[in-house]
Amino acid sequence: MISKQMIRMMVVVFITQLIALGSAYSETWKVASLDWQPYSGSDLANQGNSVEKLKKLLKSEGIDLVVEFFPWLRAQKNAKTKDYIGYFPAWPEEVKEGFVASPAVDYSFLGVLSYKGSGVTWGNIDSVFSHNKIGVVQTYVYPKDIDAAIKKYPKSIDFSPDEVALVKKTSLKRIAIAITDPKVMFYNAEKFGLKNIVVINNSIEKKDLVIALRNDEENKKRIELIKHIIEKNAKQK
Repeated sequence: MISKQMIRMMVVVFITQLIALGSAYSETWKVASLDWQPYSGSDLANQGNSVEKLKKLLKSEGIDLVVEFFPWLRAQKNAKTKDYIGYFPAWPEEVKEGFVASPAVDYSFLGVLSYKGSGVTWGNIDSVFSHNKIGVVQTYVYPKDIDAAIKKYPKSIDFSPDEVALVKKTSLKRIAIAITDPKVMFYNAEKFGLKNIVVINNSIEKKDLVIALRNDEENKKRIELIKHIIEKNAKQK
């Protein structure tokens, strides 16, 4: 026969577990992000396709995600503070010292774009960079071969502060080639009514979009948990 004392102890344990579950469910994580539409965006209904994917992943484990938007370098700086778990979405090359990359939450593509009638083609990187004006986004960390060419041919490079400036320069024929994600380029082209943007190479490289997670003791459990959540989701597909 179970004594009254044991019943009381069982009730206490049960209530404690319920409280723990409730606490876990109401846990909130915060990330710093940038306006990089359609992947992430402060004025988008879903805050961007990649942000929406991350929110759904975390929600499946009872975690709410708050996203705050800043210029990209400021987002990376703010993510160093304990108010944030990190910054997202980032290419693996953009995961700075003091952070670790999560598994891929989503994917981006690095492509080559131009304006209609430019006549440019994409081939040998040295040949392309030595003979054309190349537009890149100043705050991005490009893959090693592209980054090396940017440094090797500085007179060929035109730096834009963001994707909006890049697409406008391309449309106005101030640059022959823009190297960025085609989805982002076309999103902004449509937004500003620019009809003369074309793809030269749709995918130089497929890029993981990861969370750059602050690598410290306080974030250690979150790092392991987000890795588990993403890998479990990948296995279920």
